[in-house]
Formats: sequence, C-alpha cells, structure tokens
Amino acid sequence: MCNLGSSRYYIQSAYSLPDETERSKIIRPFRKIDDSFKKIIITKDIVQPYYDDYGILTVNIYDFLLDPEIIHR
Repeated sequence: MCNLGSSRYYIQSAYSLPDETERSKIIRPFRKIDDSFKKIIITKDIVQPYYDDYGILTVNIYDFLLDPEIIHR
C-alpha cells in the first residue's frame, strides 16, 4: 500500500503471470479489499497496460517506472 497525498494505491508485484490460475492467486487479496482506491499489478511480462473486470490495472515494470502518468490512466 502506498499513499500519495490523499490518494492510496495497492500495489502487488508478480515476476510473471503465465496463465489465469497464477493471475487468480495474485488478484485474490485485491478482491477482498472493499474500497475504491486503485489496485495495480506490476509484472516483468511484456504487456500493454490494461484494466481487468475488477478494475485492477496490470502493467509492465518498465512502463510503471518510466511513465509517471501510468497510474492515473
């Protein structure tokens, strides 16, 4: 969990998300959090940033580090 002013971000890192089973393990804790703050998964996998059906942003580590606006999209 990170706080930036009045904003809060939940961040989970995963080396790789090779399949839906692994992804389910990673997002399980996020689904138990009952608030509207942004939830982000950072992975080494080369993926375009995307939001899933639960509103969780998945982003590549390089995009996360090099684009400071990525968490505001």
